[in-house]
Amino acid sequence: MNTQTIAFHTPVQKIPTVGRWSVEEVELLFNLPFADLLYRAQQIHREHFDPNQVQLSTLLSIKTGGCSEDCGYCPQSAFHSTGVEDRKMLELDAVITAAKAAQQAGADRFCMGAAWREPSKEDMLSVVEMVKAVRGLGMETCATLGMLNDAQTEQLKQAGLDYYNHNLDTSPEFYGNIISTRDYQDRLDTLARVRRAGMHVCSGGIIGLGENLTQRAGLVAQLANLNPYPESVPINNLVKVEGTPLADQAELDPLDFVRTIAVARITMPTARVRLSAGRQQMSDAIQALCFLAGANSIFYGEQLLTTGNPEVERDRALMDRLGMYAFADKH
Repeated sequence: MNTQTIAFHTPVQKIPTVGRWSVEEVELLFNLPFADLLYRAQQIHREHFDPNQVQLSTLLSIKTGGCSEDCGYCPQSAFHSTGVEDRKMLELDAVITAAKAAQQAGADRFCMGAAWREPSKEDMLSVVEMVKAVRGLGMETCATLGMLNDAQTEQLKQAGLDYYNHNLDTSPEFYGNIISTRDYQDRLDTLARVRRAGMHVCSGGIIGLGENLTQRAGLVAQLANLNPYPESVPINNLVKVEGTPLADQAELDPLDFVRTIAVARITMPTARVRLSAGRQQMSDAIQALCFLAGANSIFYGEQLLTTGNPEVERDRALMDRLGMYAFADKH
C-alpha cells in the first residue's frame, strides 16, 4: 500500500492514495474531524473536476412494482404492502417523451429502471429499443434492470448503453439484514459482466439502513476496490416508506451523510459521486455541504422510481445561489 502523510491540525494520519482500501483505512477517514475530512475531499475533487459543475441525470421507472426481491427498503417489492401499483412496461413513445422532457430541462443522462429480479428475453427486446431511441436524442443512457447474464450485457452494449446501474446497497457483512433473495456475489457477478461487455459501471449504496460505521466503511471499501471502481457512484439516503421493514428506522444524522460523500470522493477520485434518493428531505445547506464534500452529480426531476425528488426549479435555484452550473449548460 502506497501512503502519503497528510498534515492536519490533528495528529498525523496515514491515508492511502493508491491501491486497495481496507475497511479500517476507510473507517479512519470517516473518523477524521469534519473540517479536515471536507478539506481533503475538496482538494481531491479539484484535482479532477471543475468544483462548480454538476452532472444532471433523470431517472424513469419503465416497469413499476411487483418485484420478486425482498429488499427491506424497497416499496416496489412484492413482499411489502406499500400502495405502489404494479404497472407493465411503458411503451416506447412514453419513454421517448420523458427523455425529451428531461433533456429540455437540462439533463444529459437518462436512466431507465425496471422492478424485477432480472429481465426476460421479451423484456430485453423492449429495453434495447428504448436505449437506442434515447441515444438517438444525443443523451447518455443508463439502465438498472437487476441481474444480467453475458448475452444480456452484450445486447445492451450493442444497443449503445453507456452506463449500467447495479448498486451494492451495503457492506457484505450487513447485506443479509436487508435482502435474502439475492446474494452479494450475485451483485458483484453482474457488475463484472457489465465490465467485460465494455460498459461503464454505476454502483453505489444506501446510507441509514441501520448499519454501523464499520459496515458503512465496508460498503465504500467494496466500491473503491472494484477494478476499476465505478465511474458513477450514487449515494442514497434511506427513504423510509410505510409498509417496508425499514419504515421505522432511526433518522440518519445529516452530517454522517455528508461524511459519506467526502469519503467516497477521497477513495474514488475520478468518479461522479451522485446525490440520489433522499435528497428531497435534505436542506439546501446540507446539499451545499455535499457539493463541497465532492458530490458532482444529482438525480434531477420531480420523481425517481417511486419516491419524490426536489422540483427542477428548486434545484436550479440552489445551483444559481451556489454559483454552480450543469454539465449540459456548457456543452
